[in-house]
Amino acid sequence: MRELFEEQLALLHKELTEMGGLCEQIIALASQTLTNWDEELGRQIRLVGAAIDEKERTIEAICMKLLLRQQPVAGDLRAISAALKMITDMERIGDQAEDIAEIVPHMTAHVYEEYPKIREMAKETIAMVTDSVDAYIKQDVYLAKAVQMHDDVVDNYFLRVKDGLIDLIAKDPGKGGDALDVLMIAKYFERIGDHATNVAEWVEYAVTGVHQE
Repeated sequence: MRELFEEQLALLHKELTEMGGLCEQIIALASQTLTNWDEELGRQIRLVGAAIDEKERTIEAICMKLLLRQQPVAGDLRAISAALKMITDMERIGDQAEDIAEIVPHMTAHVYEEYPKIREMAKETIAMVTDSVDAYIKQDVYLAKAVQMHDDVVDNYFLRVKDGLIDLIAKDPGKGGDALDVLMIAKYFERIGDHATNVAEWVEYAVTGVHQE
């Protein structure tokens, strides 16, 4: 019985790792839209988003099977409950990456050229997602803590982008439409950073039993 349980736990780890990889992929694609949007890129983003949703359902089913048919010990129970929390945040990362890609086609601005702080913010956010996934794969508490600390960097970028857009609209009200779109993109990146932080917190909980509030 325990051997079957270990096999299911290994499958859970595999599926979560793959879902994390899809999250890395979709945010990288969303970032590409800010310089080079086309219909094919939009199609790829939708396909990856659908794959993330499917992974969420698959992982939920595995977790329910483990909880209902097996008798997990404390450490196993932490891993399963953390997985259920992580997939919610991973699915939202996918949704918000798709939201970014939906805004860009309606803009007249070249986002990275005219609003360079967004490029830097995107880079930092992508790093957070990548490191949160790596922390899970490696069960690395130190990397998970580093991701949590890095959230302040992304939050500060959001404030800098917002302040810059306020100044821009004051000087040139005609750019207000694009500026508001850029603010929404920045907000989605900031939320993605929050979800990466949540993933890192649940990794720490799975390994140590301590959850940072």
